[in-house]
Amino acid sequence: MIVGVPRETLADETRVALTPAVLPMLAKAGLSVALEAGAGDRAGFPDAAWEAAGARVVAGRDELFREADIIAQVLALGANPEAGRADLARMRPGQLIVGMHDPLGRPEAARELAARGVTALALELMPRITRAQSMDVLSSMATVAGYKAVLLAAAALPRMFPMLTTAAGTIKPARVFVIGAGVAGLQAIATARRLGAVVRGYDVRPAAREQVESLGAVFVELPLTTADAEGQGGYARAMDEDFYRRQRELMAKEVTASDVVVTTAAIPGKPAPRLITREMVEQMAPGSVIVDLAAPGGGNCELTRPGEEIAHRGVRIIGPLNLPATVPTTPA
Repeated sequence: MIVGVPRETLADETRVALTPAVLPMLAKAGLSVALEAGAGDRAGFPDAAWEAAGARVVAGRDELFREADIIAQVLALGANPEAGRADLARMRPGQLIVGMHDPLGRPEAARELAARGVTALALELMPRITRAQSMDVLSSMATVAGYKAVLLAAAALPRMFPMLTTAAGTIKPARVFVIGAGVAGLQAIATARRLGAVVRGYDVRPAAREQVESLGAVFVELPLTTADAEGQGGYARAMDEDFYRRQRELMAKEVTASDVVVTTAAIPGKPAPRLITREMVEQMAPGSVIVDLAAPGGGNCELTRPGEEIAHRGVRIIGPLNLPATVPTTPA
């Protein structure tokens, strides 16, 4: 069987679905790999690296889809609905498309694939269990996003993160508040701590306390933490609007006292809950930074503009859409 690796077509997407390092394992399983020319260039894997590992480089995308039994993509049709639509006509019955499909957010794309007789394997629906951990793309990409979110904040904040003692006196450390202690939130906490910030973290799930504190952060107590907030697979589940209203009221003090706020609350297939209001932002000190990792779902901050960085009364609000694509190179 032939595994085809096409070039990603979403603007600014730099990742590639496979790397040359995995080709020997695929060969042992009886699979050969065909690569669209240039598919790995932006991830740091030129065509020569693929050919050295045993792949065959194909010049045309049509030829690749025609020959491949399995297509490995980072972003398939559902996750790339505009630029990815041209590939739909290239697919044939019985073909397997492996990648991120966003079936909960765009179920109509899944229906279109089914109508073509294509089998779609959505890696973002991989269960969060030990046996499937190596294939859990949500966790792996959330790790990258949490790490890069703090680096963005550190670059945007007009002060340093760590406490410094100098001949001129002592500089207090920056205060970072991370909302949500899932994979992205925990990585953000760990990264902010490594940079020297004083970090506080919050999550509605009681089990998150131990995880937050294990990273050296303070767990913020709000009288809302409840076992009912624990969703399937360890993620927080969606709550009703009254819950979010009370949460915003109680969280305002933490938000306004922070130099950096990183928000990570996302519900698969649903709009992100609004946790930070305009009023909260306007009470933050000028120069403060919000990095909203829920921007693809509309954002946890009322003022977030997905894909943009804005300033509101001196507070910078960053709404990144695809941070994992900024770290595409995997050591081989």
